[in-house]
Amino acid sequence: MASSMEEGFLKVTAVAPGKTILVGEHFVVYGEAAVVMAINRHVQVTIEERDDPFLHISSDLGVSGLFMEDVYKADKGHEAGRRVLEPIKISAQTALDALAEKRGLNIHVHSTLPMAVGLGSSGALAVATVTAVGKLFGRAFSEEEILALSTGAEKFVHVNPSGIDQAISTYGGVIVYKKHEGMTRLNTASAIPLVIGNTGIQRNTGNLVDGVRAKGNRFPEIMKLMNNVAGQVSQRFIDALQTDDLNRLGELMDLNHGLLVTIGVSNNALDTLVAAAKTSGALGAKLTGAGGGGCMIALSSLEKREQVSEAIRRAGGTPMIVEKEDKGVRCWMNE
Repeated sequence: MASSMEEGFLKVTAVAPGKTILVGEHFVVYGEAAVVMAINRHVQVTIEERDDPFLHISSDLGVSGLFMEDVYKADKGHEAGRRVLEPIKISAQTALDALAEKRGLNIHVHSTLPMAVGLGSSGALAVATVTAVGKLFGRAFSEEEILALSTGAEKFVHVNPSGIDQAISTYGGVIVYKKHEGMTRLNTASAIPLVIGNTGIQRNTGNLVDGVRAKGNRFPEIMKLMNNVAGQVSQRFIDALQTDDLNRLGELMDLNHGLLVTIGVSNNALDTLVAAAKTSGALGAKLTGAGGGGCMIALSSLEKREQVSEAIRRAGGTPMIVEKEDKGVRCWMNE
């Protein structure tokens, strides 16, 4: 079973960015605004046709295998890889169906974005795959088509996704999301320099969301007040983005983290990394995403990013220096 790209076939590559939630996670479930930023770490997908009707997926994620319709055959040593590869298969097949193409594909995935830590890797992977399949068969899918066609894979991964991850990977930049109003693209000239700290702890987003809901049921008046405060934090954060006021952004991130601690979604590992970042000179720091593990983010001046990164490393996290990625998914034919 050949896992490498075949010689003689046209190849197409698409690249899509990951994301981080700057403020508003969890409270977005109750109607408040979340601010989401594309980061300059990416998922890259390269696709070419096969001379059979199967989908072969290889990657630097440690898994690869062949899909023969709904039958999966693992490459040697990759028996546990189906759940990782299934969303890629869903994205590719959805795009092929939209194009009325019944073709086999070789798909190779390369990522500079850690997987399954709340940085939007699955959304970026779906968006890049759909875009590349379209390009391969001469179709430049519109942004709206990319969002629609990448939803199936995100539902497989997240069951009931908000659509934020696909949107930020498609558009890039910064997006404001409100549950009953949808998404608004936000223009800001700020680079928003961040250091991400990965705790390495896996968590279950659904369980964390359920825990917050249960707390709200026990203390409805208190949670209502906290939602209102979180909404004010998000709005002031949006205002500060417009003026590139990094000090104010940092203060608001600290406030947001305090609210997330109070509703019970932080933990010792996240709080340790947040404290280390702040002590080393970060302007603000907070968990990002569901909490309970995963990642935190620290806003830093450009000159202090390395020392913040080293402080996170010494505190037991895996640091990653990132900035805002203004470009969304992009695609090209390989020479």
